[in-house]
Amino acid sequence: RANVTKTCAVTSVRYAHQQEESIEQFDARFEAAFLDKTNDGWTVRKIMNDLQGYDLVPEPKIVIAAMKACRKLNDYSLAVRYLEAVKSKCGPQVGKIWPYMLQEIKPTLEELGIDTPEELGYDKPELALTNVYDIH
Repeated sequence: RANVTKTCAVTSVRYAHQQEESIEQFDARFEAAFLDKTNDGWTVRKIMNDLQGYDLVPEPKIVIAAMKACRKLNDYSLAVRYLEAVKSKCGPQVGKIWPYMLQEIKPTLEELGIDTPEELGYDKPELALTNVYDIH
């Protein structure tokens, strides 16, 4: 048997030739992606997943566009689940960011007939016990 040494070369790709995207361009790109008339359920979910991959809380106008996309697809559960995901992205600043977000998106939610997770009671566990030994 001959000993064969495998060599693996790792190359890094540099994106210095690309211009950085401004915050406004970023927001406009995702807003336009959500409002694209050709979107189906898979595409909207992919856009949401891509957006969740960034280390940021999306601007209210992007969340509003996502809610409109969900309503267009008639996917109420996706809308509520995405609101939960956005709230989760607020992290330790949820007490500051989430009330602002709700204030900005509330008129659209009312117009589209979408309730927040809090209004649906999803913020409280259904079967939570104050004391685990007090089952009865």
